[in-house]
This record gives sequence, C-alpha cells and structure tokens, in this order.
Amino acid sequence: MSRDTLTDAILPHVAFDGWTDRAFTAAARDIGLTQSDARGLAPRGAVDLAMHWHRAGDRALARALAGVDLSALRFRDRVSHALWLRLDGLDREAVRRATALFALPHHAADGARLIWETADTVWTALGDRSEDLNWYSKRAILSGVWSATVLFWLGDDSTDRQATRDFIDRRIGDVMQIEAVKARARTAPMLKGLMGLFDSLGARVRAPTPGPWRDDLPGHWTDTAVQDAP
Repeated sequence: MSRDTLTDAILPHVAFDGWTDRAFTAAARDIGLTQSDARGLAPRGAVDLAMHWHRAGDRALARALAGVDLSALRFRDRVSHALWLRLDGLDREAVRRATALFALPHHAADGARLIWETADTVWTALGDRSEDLNWYSKRAILSGVWSATVLFWLGDDSTDRQATRDFIDRRIGDVMQIEAVKARARTAPMLKGLMGLFDSLGARVRAPTPGPWRDDLPGHWTDTAVQDAP
C-alpha cells in the first residue's frame, strides 16, 4: 500500500470532514489499513496527505509543461498558462479545506513551503537559469501571485472561470511593471549607484545547489563573499 493510495482514499472524505483525523481514519478503513500502518505512511495523518496531494499536483504540472511547446508565447503568457494549468482539474472543495488547514498557525510554515514549491516548479519547468538573488526573488514574487490566484479562484463563479484567467493576467502584468520600474531605476542618475550596489550584493547570493540539501533555503553566500566580509 502506498501514500498515493491513501491520499486517493481520503479525498472523498475531505469534502465533508476536511483534512482531519476523522477523514484520515475513514480513508484507512476504506482501503483496509490499520491505523498503525496508515500512520506509517503518513505520520502526521491528514496533514501529510494534504501535502502529498499538493506535491503530486506540482509533479503533474511539471510533466504537462515538459510536453508542450510554449516558444510561440510571450514569457508572461507562459507563466500565466502554467498557473492556469496548475488549477485545471483541481477539486475546489479539497483546495478550500487545504487552504483552511494551512492557515492554522501550526501549519502555516508547511503551507508557505508548498506555495514556494509550486512557484519553483513553474520557474524550473519554464527553464529558469538564474543562480543568484534572482532565483529567490522570482519565486517569492510568483508565490504571492499564486497564493492570491488560489484565493480568487476559490470564489470565482464566472463561466469557465474566465475571471480567474483575467486575474492571473493582471497579476502577471503587475509583476512586469515592477521589472520595468527596476530597469528604469538602473539607468536613472540618482539611483544608478544604489542599484549597482544592490545588484553586486545580489550576485553574491547563490541559488540552492541541486541535491539532498536543496531544501535548505535560502541558499548561501559564495566563498569569495565570506572571505571579503569584514
């Protein structure tokens, strides 16, 4: 028996009981697992299954993006497409219950981590090659867009969720305006030196190296930066 099987089993119960111990117990019973065996698969119960369900969606998104050619689209449209694709086919009630779960103070860190992971999935799938502070800023900004999009989508009753599509486009548009302002600031005489200093410091921050410790965010300083530190 796998965690995938247990996650599939809990979903019908989530609409009524949320991501709770009650739903977890019912899911284990449905597939003939003892509570001990079920806890072996998900030590924290429904919380672990909710996280597993979210990450399965991220993996499905990565596969879907790998299978399509987006080269004809503007980059902002590729990001918009990726976010919409992540929402497509989701069970809104399961997402609503998960949002409530990860809004709880003792699960907020897990929720923030999942939002970050979705943003990372999108950027990685779209071919992001940044290795400095931009690696973090891109994911931080997109995390904000993604979390706002989910909340909007949960209340969207428009035909074919067109309002959510429009919302995503507006938010991405806002991000592009920020980048345009930053570009102008780099050439403005009064800000040129300050932006140059910021870029220099940002270049010393390194993105996580792929491997067992990639989850150890937010990265590290280069050896050179450490040696140069006062």
